[in-house]
Amino acid sequence: MSLIVQKYGGTSVGTPERIQNVARRLLATQAEGHQVIGVVSAMSGVTNTLVTLATDVSGDTTPPEREMDVLLATGEQQTIALTSMAINGMGGKARSLTGAQAGITTDGVHTKARIENISPKAIHELLDSGHIVIIAGFQGIDRDGHITTLGRGGSDLSAIAIAAAVKADLCQILTDVDGVYTCDPRVVPNAQKIETIAYEEMLELASSGTKVMQNRAVEFANKFDVNFEVRSSLNDNPGTLVTQENSSMESVVIRGVSLERDQAKVTIENVPDKPGAASRVFSAIAEAQLNIDMIVQNVSKTGLADISFTLHRDDLGKARDAVAHVIESLGGETRFTPQDGIAKLSVVGIGMRSHSGVAAQMFDALASADINIQMISTSEIKISVTVDGADIERAAQIVHAAFKLHMI
Repeated sequence: MSLIVQKYGGTSVGTPERIQNVARRLLATQAEGHQVIGVVSAMSGVTNTLVTLATDVSGDTTPPEREMDVLLATGEQQTIALTSMAINGMGGKARSLTGAQAGITTDGVHTKARIENISPKAIHELLDSGHIVIIAGFQGIDRDGHITTLGRGGSDLSAIAIAAAVKADLCQILTDVDGVYTCDPRVVPNAQKIETIAYEEMLELASSGTKVMQNRAVEFANKFDVNFEVRSSLNDNPGTLVTQENSSMESVVIRGVSLERDQAKVTIENVPDKPGAASRVFSAIAEAQLNIDMIVQNVSKTGLADISFTLHRDDLGKARDAVAHVIESLGGETRFTPQDGIAKLSVVGIGMRSHSGVAAQMFDALASADINIQMISTSEIKISVTVDGADIERAAQIVHAAFKLHMI
């Protein structure tokens, strides 16, 4: 008997009717002879409502992150109970488990916790007794017994980690799209669904703005070799299989184009050009648990350098607070200069390793459309640029067409 983990996102459980649809799918999977684990997110809109409530009651103060975790974890707990009720109401056997009850142990970093261990004994006992196990995504418990959450898209990580822990035969990420596309179809209408994609490509797309999967979940799947499929919860169409790289994949130079809005650039101006200065800036950023992306430092000609990096615009305030003491210690000329209203465009493909001219083709396409590039970052299989936020959709359409991704 095989074991299948199915994860359902917020839109898939967004209404009572959709929860019943999920219940029917889980029961149908069990009826095919499989043991089944369902990992569910909060119903769409619930998390935002809880965040608004927290803001309303906290006045001018920022809600404590520990209490935010306690509050936000209730969204998924609501869904697991409702999904279990729906299955039981249809004549099946289901049991709901919170992250803690499922044995998910995390570190103590609130709102962005990392999974340290999963003890799946309770899960296996329920499966062996014929239950469909419904587990709350996005959450766990630290060693001191505090509820923690895993950050944006954390239910994806929960599902992949649980699949690894129980040695599942298959993990399916069921969402409101049919799979992974060469670009967001809402931006590029002729974008094509990708049948198979390598972990590295999926990780780069996820970290560059593709919202289908959380990048930490893909990283975890790669580390523990969890093959997974991204497919729709609303139909039975085949999805996109995410797996290990193979030689045939290199024939496709560019696998996809991703865009990420709501970005901001921070420039630390007039940093003394001496050993340790940059280290102090980025150590402070790391201590604040902030994720940054592109980093550029100019060449110093006057003994002072400018260091620029990008991050989500919601983290601008935290970044300013994190480096304030470093800027003060570096001297009066050093300044924190933020820039909002930018977006990031990336092209990704493992075929870049064996094909040249990708950057030139991308830059020529943007130049022909009179779209200015502000920052550039490259890796072995990805090229990213920042552009004005108002140009991002047009930029994505132009680059997608330039690489003929509508023809794959």
